[in-house]
Amino acid sequence: MLRGLFVTGTDTGIGKTVTCAALLHRYRQVLPLRYWKPVQTGIEQDDDTAEVRRLGVCRDDEVFAEGIRLPRPVSPHLAARWSGRTIAIEELTGWTGPGADAARWIVEGAGGALVPLNDSALMTDLMQALALPVLVVARSGLGTINHTLLTLEALRARSLRIAGVVMAGDKDAENRAAIEHYGDVAVVGEMPNFQPLDAGALGEWACAELDPQARLLDLLQ
Repeated sequence: MLRGLFVTGTDTGIGKTVTCAALLHRYRQVLPLRYWKPVQTGIEQDDDTAEVRRLGVCRDDEVFAEGIRLPRPVSPHLAARWSGRTIAIEELTGWTGPGADAARWIVEGAGGALVPLNDSALMTDLMQALALPVLVVARSGLGTINHTLLTLEALRARSLRIAGVVMAGDKDAENRAAIEHYGDVAVVGEMPNFQPLDAGALGEWACAELDPQARLLDLLQ
């Protein structure tokens, strides 16, 4: 059984990959961490594993590069169908293999929580199979309350443990307060839009401002 966090989002392009790299900066001095993206679509234009390696300044042993890699930036079930294959959760969970418990895993989902993987399984089914607490990445601006509460509701309906929320974008105190109140969840970080986005700026922010109360550390240990 893996130990770690599953990072999902309220949408695609929300900041999951950057959050994963930030978690490596934040906690690698405390625990052995390993990043994994089980499913990646649109591989001809995006490589989240390479981006985490760059932004997280990762050693080789901190990145697990195995996974399903599919062309075309669409939902995993559709990218797989167009590639003539089927994504099986058993295939994904079987990759980590012996020695997996030596590290704490930062697992990044594709898209949001209810993205389909095949004709019957959703990303939440992979979350359940891995049995990891789920960290939700959400936008900070208009619309985020509804999207975030819907995501939290979907996770709780499947008895998934919620680790917290990271809000990405300009700080919005009212939206943060609403998510914490109505979602009964802790916002563990407010991640700015980095200009430029580089490892130095991300690491500095992560070590100073991500999870200041170490809520995630309690789940990682």
